Amino acid sequence: MNFIISGKNIDVTPGLKSCIEQKLGKLERYFTPETEIIVTLSVEKERQKIEVTIPVKGHIIRSEQSSNDMYVSIDLVEEVIERQLRKYKNKLVARNQEGSNFKQEFFESEDTSSEDDEIKIIRTKRFGIKPMFPEDACIQMDLLGHDFYVFFNAETEEVNVVYKRKNGTFGLIEPEFQ
Repeated sequence: MNFIISGKNIDVTPGLKSCIEQKLGKLERYFTPETEIIVTLSVEKERQKIEVTIPVKGHIIRSEQSSNDMYVSIDLVEEVIERQLRKYKNKLVARNQEGSNFKQEFFESEDTSSEDDEIKIIRTKRFGIKPMFPEDACIQMDLLGHDFYVFFNAETEEVNVVYKRKNGTFGLIEPEFQ
C-alpha cells in the first residue's frame, strides 16, 4: 500500500507517520500492494482531525475522525475504515463483483461481521420534482428543516442535491457519469 500523508496546520512527525502506517497497515491484508491510501491530518483549534480516503474501483472508502488527541483520532479512523470494508465486502460478494484493488483472500476470509453490518433499506419515498435553481433548493431545504434536498436543476436539467456543510455554508452535488 502506498501512503500519501499530508498535514494542514500540523507537522507530520516521524512518530505520527509511523503510527499511521502501523495502524492503517493492518488494512494491507485487504488490498493489493499498489493501492493508495490518502491521509490528511489537520488541527483546528483543539480538534485533531484525520481524513483517510481509499479509492477502489469506482467507489471511495473514506472516513474522517476528530478528537482532542491525534493518536486517538488515528485509532478511531482505523476502526471505521475496517467496519466499512466489512460492509463493502458483503456488497461485493452479494453482487458477484470483483474489486480490483482487493486481494482474493479478502473475499475468501471468514466473514466476522454481524447482521447489524448489513445495509437494509426499510423505507422508500417518492415525491414530485419540479425544476428549480440551486438557491431556491437551499431555501426549500431550510424551510423543511433538512440537511440535504434533492431537486431538478433548471439550469443543467439534471437531478442535483444541495446540502448544509458543517460551517453553515451550502454545497451542491452534480452528477458525473463515468
